[in-house]
Amino acid sequence: MEFWVQIPTLANAKTDDKRGFESPSKRDRLASRKQMHGCDFEALSHLVEEAAYALPQSRLEELKSILHRAYVKRFMGKRKTPKYGSLNKGFTEPELRNFLHGVSSAKFRLLFGYQAYLGLRVGEVCRLHLDNIDFDKRELTIKSEKSAVSDSLLIPLDLFKETVEYIAKNADQIKAANGYVFYKDNDNNHNEVTHVDQNYARKVFREAANAVGLGQVYDYSEECDAHRRPRPLYRITTHSLRHYAITRFAKSTNGNVVLASRFARHSNPIITMRYIAKDNEQLYREIDGAFGLGQAIALKRGISKRGNAP
Repeated sequence: MEFWVQIPTLANAKTDDKRGFESPSKRDRLASRKQMHGCDFEALSHLVEEAAYALPQSRLEELKSILHRAYVKRFMGKRKTPKYGSLNKGFTEPELRNFLHGVSSAKFRLLFGYQAYLGLRVGEVCRLHLDNIDFDKRELTIKSEKSAVSDSLLIPLDLFKETVEYIAKNADQIKAANGYVFYKDNDNNHNEVTHVDQNYARKVFREAANAVGLGQVYDYSEECDAHRRPRPLYRITTHSLRHYAITRFAKSTNGNVVLASRFARHSNPIITMRYIAKDNEQLYREIDGAFGLGQAIALKRGISKRGNAP
């Protein structure tokens, strides 16, 4: 049982204030997994049971969270049906106008504009660099976060003009930030990067969205970690700007999924269809047509006539 000698009992495990049990290094985790393949499950069960009676409730909750996370990651995979179901998480035209009007910072208004009109993910737009823009061709070259493949997109004329004006006004700050278009004003998140941190961009987004009445919460998160409180799930997020861009592009091409997929930089058109399918405008129009007020009145009259018949 050499394996068990190397592992301290859970009751005596070192802890820190933020994470509870001390996090092992990646090398230690890999070594432990290799040893676990040959371990005695009965001995493991006995060890866990003994520790369970010795640990306080808070530590038992941490252990429960660890086991739950491992089970979900290994056997359940990603949730196939999103919590928001058929809820449209994209902006409507009036909502987008109100939102952008409510963003006081020109820098963040332009940042969110790149998401709304070119469908960039928040992490991609925060790392936008001068080298990504071909000013002669009005072309943007971006490396997709998920596929790690470089793609090029034509920057819409109005957005391009706004970009040129912004760069001219903030040339010194952009130069000091090593060429990042959306430079960091302060030491938010206390990291060493010179561009805006994506979590800070989300914070600015949430404040602006709430200020214009776009703070609708449709559910709360299911947290595996016992020490984390459930988070509110908002209908409108930074990703809603990407939803809007893809849906608008698909409409302008009469639902051409192949083109929309290229615009969205999705590896699989089925993913693009999920974005487009969330647009409820046509669905609501058809429901209104099928079960509108005129049909309801006619149906009521028909029932009344049958009821009055001798």
